[in-house]
Amino acid sequence: MRANFIFSEVWIGLRRNLTMTIAVVITVAVGMAMLGVGLMINAQVGLMKGYWDDKVEVSVFLCTKGSAMDNCKGKAITQPQTDALKQTISGTPGVKEVIYEDQSLAYQNFQKLYSTNKALLSATKMEDMPTSFRVKVTNPDNYQSVVQALQGKPGVSSVVDHAQLIGPFFQLLDKLAFYALAVAIILVLAAALLIGNTVRLSAFNRRRETGIMRLVGASNLYIQLPFVMEGVIAGLIGGVFAAIILIVTKVFLFEEIVRYLGNATAQLGWNDVAQTISITMIIGVVICVLASFVTLRRYLRV
Repeated sequence: MRANFIFSEVWIGLRRNLTMTIAVVITVAVGMAMLGVGLMINAQVGLMKGYWDDKVEVSVFLCTKGSAMDNCKGKAITQPQTDALKQTISGTPGVKEVIYEDQSLAYQNFQKLYSTNKALLSATKMEDMPTSFRVKVTNPDNYQSVVQALQGKPGVSSVVDHAQLIGPFFQLLDKLAFYALAVAIILVLAAALLIGNTVRLSAFNRRRETGIMRLVGASNLYIQLPFVMEGVIAGLIGGVFAAIILIVTKVFLFEEIVRYLGNATAQLGWNDVAQTISITMIIGVVICVLASFVTLRRYLRV
């Protein structure tokens, strides 16, 4: 009997404040979706950084015939210079491994890296690939000393630190995650205020019924429960819509980014998405419950 009464009160409250309830659902959905996107971006950045930690290296490109680099003077590196340069690199402090990459190996790695970009593969030939030494260092955060030691060596066309190439991209992703979380926090606060306002209106409209319940000895929890459940239902519905938005974002944004990059990064898994959805739904429901309780304690006077 009591359960039937509580559910009937919940239904009455949702029906009377249908417009406000829809506004709460939309606000919760957008806020939780933005929060989830921010969490997913953070997770993707973490995966990419972890993926590149042991793959980012220093590429020492060698001079080729007709090279326009000042250090090459239009001449290709000789075999004695190549051997001497390899010994120099191996003896440089901080170097862990040195791999010589000729044009054939460079072209194979290029094909693997851009296997999904058919246009680029068809336009590139093996003769276009430069020869180089790929250098791995003991400390991934200390490439600069190795780069400075190898620049200007005989036969060296250029020295490229891969960490500097992908650094701006990671910084951009970090900024996107920060702004997404900032907007999500603002929307979460707006959702809490909107939920509180909805609960206050519902309590005001039913002040006569709640007054009678208090007179017959109903507890505070029994009186407050229908209002809290209204907020929980709105939070759950908003969380479901947020989950749909996050799934669509995973398919049409994150997977497209990974497909564009080819095999050059780690992909955000569905387990990470499911974890993010669970977190956002829990947060959405908790916010609705807290907003309902706080509002009722202040405005429910019977």
